[in-house]
Amino acid sequence: MTAQKGRYSHTYNSHDATIDVEKQPSRYKHHYRQYSHTSFDSDSGDDSIASSSATSTSAASYRPMLGGPTIRRNRVGVGFYRIPNRIMRRLCLALFLALIIFIIILFRFTLTSTVKQVDVGLPKPVSKPPQWESFPFLTRYHGGLRSLVSRKDNVPEFPSNNMEEVALGLNTGANDTGVEARDENLLSFSSSVFNPYPDYSSPEYIAKYGEKRDCFLDEEGTLQIPMVHHYPGIPRGFPDAAMGSNEMIGIQDDVCFDRFGRLGPYGLGYTARKGGIGAGLEGHREGAERVWEDFPPVDFRRVDWAAAQNRCQAINNHRFRDLPEPRPERFLSMPIGSQKDSNKLAATLDDQQKPPSNDTDRLPRTAVVIRTWFDYHYTPDDIMYMRSLISELSMLSGCEYRVYFLIHVKDENLQIWSDDETYERVLTDALPEEFRGMGILWSERQMALLYPGLEETMTRGLPVHGVYRSTYMPMQYFAYQHPEYDYYWNWEMDARYTGHWYHLFDKVVSWAREQPRKGLWERNARFYVPSVHGSWEDFRQMVRVQTEIGTNSPNNMWSVVKPGPGLSPGDKKAPHQQGDKPIWGPERPDERDIFETEGDGIPPTTVDKDRYQWGVGEEADLIVFNPLYDPEGTTWLLRDDVTGYSKEKGMPPRRAAIITSSRLSRKLLHTMHKETIAKRHTMFSEMWPASTALHHGFKAVYVPHSVYIDRQWPTQYLEGVFNAGRNGASGGARTAVFGDREHNFRGTTWFYSAGFSPNLWKRWLGYKVDNDGGEQEELAGEGRMCLPPMLLHPIKGVEMIIDDGAMGSDESE
Repeated sequence: MTAQKGRYSHTYNSHDATIDVEKQPSRYKHHYRQYSHTSFDSDSGDDSIASSSATSTSAASYRPMLGGPTIRRNRVGVGFYRIPNRIMRRLCLALFLALIIFIIILFRFTLTSTVKQVDVGLPKPVSKPPQWESFPFLTRYHGGLRSLVSRKDNVPEFPSNNMEEVALGLNTGANDTGVEARDENLLSFSSSVFNPYPDYSSPEYIAKYGEKRDCFLDEEGTLQIPMVHHYPGIPRGFPDAAMGSNEMIGIQDDVCFDRFGRLGPYGLGYTARKGGIGAGLEGHREGAERVWEDFPPVDFRRVDWAAAQNRCQAINNHRFRDLPEPRPERFLSMPIGSQKDSNKLAATLDDQQKPPSNDTDRLPRTAVVIRTWFDYHYTPDDIMYMRSLISELSMLSGCEYRVYFLIHVKDENLQIWSDDETYERVLTDALPEEFRGMGILWSERQMALLYPGLEETMTRGLPVHGVYRSTYMPMQYFAYQHPEYDYYWNWEMDARYTGHWYHLFDKVVSWAREQPRKGLWERNARFYVPSVHGSWEDFRQMVRVQTEIGTNSPNNMWSVVKPGPGLSPGDKKAPHQQGDKPIWGPERPDERDIFETEGDGIPPTTVDKDRYQWGVGEEADLIVFNPLYDPEGTTWLLRDDVTGYSKEKGMPPRRAAIITSSRLSRKLLHTMHKETIAKRHTMFSEMWPASTALHHGFKAVYVPHSVYIDRQWPTQYLEGVFNAGRNGASGGARTAVFGDREHNFRGTTWFYSAGFSPNLWKRWLGYKVDNDGGEQEELAGEGRMCLPPMLLHPIKGVEMIIDDGAMGSDESE
């Protein structure tokens, strides 16, 4: 025990071994940790502490049972290694870079991946149909010959606010004429010849233009084409035109044409054994034979239209202006030296040998250029269409028009320019046999060589020299190579006319000639709706007011600037209006783009002093069949397809006319040609001629021919939709009908996307459309359809029923 007490004598004083020291009060309220080297030794000195407490009882008698605060021991850590900051920064940077590279790789895979999106088959939300689709269909377009009435007695199905009156008129007509005619199975009238030509045999005409000599299809001068026939009146209840007016422009619209009277002279209604197309042998044929009473059906298997046109032009050449010297074909012939000396010699000989001039006027020469391509499939309907154009415009007029086919060779691998045999083979195969000798080949590579240096923007992924963006480029070059023509009709293969072609072209040109220049561009920009606008004079005055004052419309960009009549300038909520500056003379582009020519239309006086006299009697340089609208601000996709012009101050002034069927003067085409080669200017096809005319002050005219619509539109709503542009025009604003709202044209008869025109044409030919029409309906109802003069577009791929053996080769020998 002595040894044990001595072991703890120097550490603690123990008063009583039984006292619990942990329960004694402390003298200190605060505890402090003491750090020293002895703190580490206390962990192993428990026995010495107890011995010291026992031997020091007297010294610790004054202390409380619990002594001072025990010295807290600092435990030894496990020993983790801290990574230096430099290494940690490098690790974080490497991790960040790896993350960025990973994101880039994933994004790259999304661009190059060929995996298509999986269609989960979820139903798509159905878009609301256009408003016009809710309008009821018109039915009286399909009226037949047994229901004909005069135009003045007709109660049109459209437009009409009194539907009871329309229904009463239809029922009365059915009781009075329809049933009676069906019972008798005879028409109470017959067709008659439609002759729109001048009186060529009159002394007045002969004194002015000379004698017109008849043209024949054969060399012997015995084969003539039957004349087109028509019927008086129109089917009962036949709708009036929604836009435009044939009567206003001089076209006779109180008559109608059935399929045999219109196309019978060109092969419809008799078999291929007799030289026809072998179609039209079924259905209602009452009165059809009247077409061939004066002249027998033509056997078109032996017709050569090119030779017939050449003979016709030769015998009537005295009626037209003298032909200029033919242009040398330097592009192909590569002539040696200059042609100036030989041209001077030829001009001297011509002056010495020229016959004395007579005192008659000379007719202008006009070319009708039909646009087609080298592998086009010609249907029987296409062939009759081509025959009608050549016959009515050229042969029966004494060659006042000359018809050509401008053929696009789309296969660039065909060496047509370097090999004569290839050229002849492609040209021969491009047209049906009866039209060979009337074709002209062209290619897009040829245009690129003739018009180099054009800015290439690849709008919509198509080249600037292509037919889509530069339809008129080959027409420019054709006019440059053939200056003998004063005017050129650019015509399409998918256009049709239920009336007479000569009558249409003649009246259109005459009406355009009489239009005054004042307010012309403003009238050109609007659809004429007779049921809303009234007479043409009322329409002209309305356009003048809209141009000078403007309209209260949100489409007016100046509406926040100028108040309307009776409104205060501070009234921002009220509709405002401001007029437009009228176009008077050339509307020039940027100063760097101006290309002046000798024939620019400079006004003789100011617009205020003119009394609608300037331009009257002046031939139009451009004639189109849709409004010449301003594409600026519209949603039309091709409005900015402008090549070669400065755009620093915005786009140049432009105008556009949808559908390229048009007449252009030699002056306009020559100016377009010069602009392209000298200034590298061009625009999208449907903008280029109109914009060139605008820049140079040429006379451009939109002819408001009759356009029909298939549904019962409210007339005020119709006018508001088609003239929804700036200040009552058809363009110049985002709400214009051209662009996103072109679906409104689907029910019309003249637009590139119209659906009503091909359906109407097929029904008129006697075929079923959407399970309506056809042979049985004609025989049991009002007979075959009869339509007034109506311009239709587009008509494509008409499939006609051909009789068996119609194409037999043994019958053509």
